[in-house]
Amino acid sequence: MKKIYFISIILFVHCYLISCKTNQPRNELHKEATQMAMMNAMIWQEANPIFAKSPTDWTNGAYYLGVVKAHQATKDKTYLNILNAMAVRNAWKPWERFFHADDMNICYSYLYLKSLGIDANLQPTETIVQDHLYKPHPWKDGVSGNKLEKNEPDEKAILWWWCDALFMAPPVITLYSKLSKNESLLKEMDKYYGQCYNLLYDKEQHLFSRDMRFLVKGTASDIKEPNGKKVFWSRGNGWVLAGLALILTDMPKNYPNRFFYENLFIEMSSVIKELQPADGLWRTSLLSPESYNHGEVSGSGFYTFALAWGINNGLLSKSEFKPVVTKSWQAIMACQKENGKVGWVQNIGANPMPATADSWQNFGTGAFLMAGSEILKLK
Repeated sequence: MKKIYFISIILFVHCYLISCKTNQPRNELHKEATQMAMMNAMIWQEANPIFAKSPTDWTNGAYYLGVVKAHQATKDKTYLNILNAMAVRNAWKPWERFFHADDMNICYSYLYLKSLGIDANLQPTETIVQDHLYKPHPWKDGVSGNKLEKNEPDEKAILWWWCDALFMAPPVITLYSKLSKNESLLKEMDKYYGQCYNLLYDKEQHLFSRDMRFLVKGTASDIKEPNGKKVFWSRGNGWVLAGLALILTDMPKNYPNRFFYENLFIEMSSVIKELQPADGLWRTSLLSPESYNHGEVSGSGFYTFALAWGINNGLLSKSEFKPVVTKSWQAIMACQKENGKVGWVQNIGANPMPATADSWQNFGTGAFLMAGSEILKLK
């Protein structure tokens, strides 16, 4: 019955899109074209589900966060129906590891539905937030040597030992703190965020290393790009910058440590702006664009979302940054196929790697939807 309901939604929206006629060129920054591109992307993604380990894992978390932002920007109930169906299908649960930031990310969508007055079961979300922040675990003590998957280092010195974690958990914690009116959660988040910042943020380049393996210590084992520069992964820094925009959206304006997040956002945004290639799309390796000299959509999508959000919320200069996001969004839309599929997305990884016109992932669609949602708000 659920499958029939889903198919009916898709068919309805598909017919709606066919009936919508626009004379605007595909790459023109135009609201109608952007709305159609976003809806097409979601329709294709819903018809082609994918996840790394579970429907509640981080890949779907990032995708459905994009659906959240699409609904916020457009108020189109199709997005809301898709979100609600997903939450019910998942029984409102995160994935299974309380200590892993990735497994909390899907809860952002549940919290959003609750904020709209929907009868959401937030008990699983409450449990993972509390356990993640307060329950003992070896990573918090820096003594874990257990490698759980290939993209991890053997040692974990802190809870959020990889920069992607700053997108996966902090926005959920911030939104949950807002809805539960429990500001003490933010103070705990500050602690873990500060640990990641102190470990992985390069104070000279104003970019994050993905994890400890890419820190340069002046030894023969240092990992560097072929051009001799440090390795800074585009999507990794995209996770951080987009995560900062999400955090700042829900963090109280008078929160004592808000200035830290705002300053970091502005500092990173300035560097990302300067690193934008002429065609608008950032390369997978930020300081060695020649390594894979083609654009990549997931990192570029997160940057476009964050920079446009910064303009829309008065943190970034419109005159300086609007040309950047205009160029990037036009380039990102050109990476979408006629059927709605978003290509040029680097596969799951932990460092710069190539993409192709046909490579895609659900989190790439999420980045696409997030970018479009803020582009729609630009004036």
